[in-house]
Amino acid sequence: MKKKKVYLTLENGKVLQGYSFGADGEVCGELVFNTNMVGYLETLTDPCYYGQIVVQTFPLIGNYGVMNSDLQADKACVKAYVVREICDKPSNFRCEGELDEYLKKEGIVGIYGVDTRELTKIIRENGTMNAVISKKPFSDVESLASLVATKDAVAQVAPKEKVVYGEDKNGTIAVWNFGCKRSLIESFTALGLKAISFPATATAEEILAENVDGIVITDGPGDPAENKQALEELKKLLGKKPIFATGLGHQMVALATGGKVVKMKYGHRGGNQPVKRLASGRVYASEQNHGYEVVADENLKGKVSFVNVNDGGVEGVEYSDYNAVTVQFNPASCSACTGEENPLFTQFLATMAKENR
Repeated sequence: MKKKKVYLTLENGKVLQGYSFGADGEVCGELVFNTNMVGYLETLTDPCYYGQIVVQTFPLIGNYGVMNSDLQADKACVKAYVVREICDKPSNFRCEGELDEYLKKEGIVGIYGVDTRELTKIIRENGTMNAVISKKPFSDVESLASLVATKDAVAQVAPKEKVVYGEDKNGTIAVWNFGCKRSLIESFTALGLKAISFPATATAEEILAENVDGIVITDGPGDPAENKQALEELKKLLGKKPIFATGLGHQMVALATGGKVVKMKYGHRGGNQPVKRLASGRVYASEQNHGYEVVADENLKGKVSFVNVNDGGVEGVEYSDYNAVTVQFNPASCSACTGEENPLFTQFLATMAKENR
């Protein structure tokens, strides 16, 4: 790979030199970091990264190549990709291509040779900030602060049509899809549920017309408060059917019930965020990708059920008045490491069965 110098200019004026890989071009976005050691394909295709330049903290990326079955969306969703070292000779019996080739095909700009350890420290100390990848150091640094890289993010990545997945063996759910990874829907169809995926623009009337047993409100990118029309429709759904919400959906339920959501300093992005279930004291290593969080104050209409072990943040809420359970993290995390029955899925199935007797 012939080395071509490119530069990463941060909103605070810091400039780092690296080398280009993936697509050629200059991009601007919100700079965030991901702490996963593996799963770079899932990261690249996670719709929650819309508008963001992702820094991978693990130093070697691309070593097992590209496998289409691991992709979580039809296209890459990140704005750009920053790594310490890129592997151009992957070794994996499942490998179907190299990461550099994949990024070129998807039109995603990449930069390698950057000190990602230094870059992560800058983000942790100063918070998430905007940045530019360009062929020369970006001179108009002051303009970066006014950039809104993730504006109208849900509209850019959420599906536009209603789609049906799975078969009704244990019930039917409506999946109100704001831009989730494929694996979330697969988690529910694996439980024997028929999942009807609705676009983010769906109305409460359209969702309830399917006479489903429960409603799942999915993850998605950006600021939950931007989704004003969806929040109004969500208010009409509360209390009508059992609700299970994750990620952005967790934040939207809080807003719809009068709670507060604030932007975090640098967010939680990775597969190793420890969350504690207060009812049992059990701690799970969870997968997360978010830059906003629910505030635990007098405005929160539910009972906090999970907290983040690192910073004490709200990771789950149970709303008994609305028959709703919400979590900030990927709910499959509660069984992925142990192989045991997932308490969140078990609770949701039991609630649907009780309500629909």
